[in-house]
Amino acid sequence: MRKLYRSTKEKQLSGVLGGLSEMYNIDVSLLRIITVLSGFFTGGLTWLIYIIAAAVMPTDKQLNR
Repeated sequence: MRKLYRSTKEKQLSGVLGGLSEMYNIDVSLLRIITVLSGFFTGGLTWLIYIIAAAVMPTDKQLNR
């Protein structure tokens, strides 16, 4: 089973979308565009979820200890 983590390689802000892209094998640029656009359509709820995920998710270095 693959674990969800924040990436330290594919990182712009905190690495949440980089970790998602590595887990599901999706281009990280596409996820970034979808996240920004959905943030406008959901009234910022997507961005709030992103911030919570950044605070809760471990990094890939923390998983390899």
